[in-house]
Amino acid sequence: MRDILNDLETGRLLSDPDPVRRAQLQMRTPTPKRFYKDVAVAAGEGGFVVQLDGRTVKTPGKALLALPTERAAQLVADEFAAQGETLDLASMPAYRLVNTAIDGVASDPQAVLEDILRFSSSDLLCYRAEGPDALVRRQNEAWDAVLDWARAALGARLLLAEGVIHLEQPREAIAAIGVHVGQRAEPLRLAALHVMTSLTGSALLALAVDFGELDAETAWAAAHVDEDFQAAQWGQDSEAVARRANRKRDMTAAAALIDAIRS
Repeated sequence: MRDILNDLETGRLLSDPDPVRRAQLQMRTPTPKRFYKDVAVAAGEGGFVVQLDGRTVKTPGKALLALPTERAAQLVADEFAAQGETLDLASMPAYRLVNTAIDGVASDPQAVLEDILRFSSSDLLCYRAEGPDALVRRQNEAWDAVLDWARAALGARLLLAEGVIHLEQPREAIAAIGVHVGQRAEPLRLAALHVMTSLTGSALLALAVDFGELDAETAWAAAHVDEDFQAAQWGQDSEAVARRANRKRDMTAAAALIDAIRS
């Protein structure tokens, strides 16, 4: 279920009991050449659709790719319009996310919800460094306000631990988070929430973005406090920088889709 956007690997079968995995496998096709000139958004069955040379886009699972708002459809249309001679799915995070939501999450939203709750039971923000003091301060500055917000807005009072040894969180806190995630069970929103959760390691950061408490940039920075501290001490290689840029692109797309579908 995790690595929800890892949909460019070599697939085996197009049928899988996991709804997200099934949607990912359906998207694993050779890189095609661009076959269209014009990209447009139009009102259609089930909302707004993307049209390529007048033909409506469908998902890899052959479902109609329809979005509830024009802004959401425009996010996907812009990705198609930006393509060069070949289609680079890695550069189309909104399109991939919408496919995953329609072909996978819609058939079993409960599985995705439960995975988000598994993240919350070991949320990144609850595991604090024992030292050095500079890192501890950075974690406190980036994370404490989010935990305070979760307690006040979600009713989730989570416990903190030093180090990486697993800490059992109160059942009441996880249940409170579950209530709010359950209110976001619409497939597109839930898929976007899951992407942000898996990319940051924190259901609280994802929910804070969904609620408008944090923007995606601030949440992304908060999720990488430890990594940035280590990079400042030891530097980082070009491959790590590239991987992080790709993941941030997916995070930004997920946040943009949430914003677009509720406007």
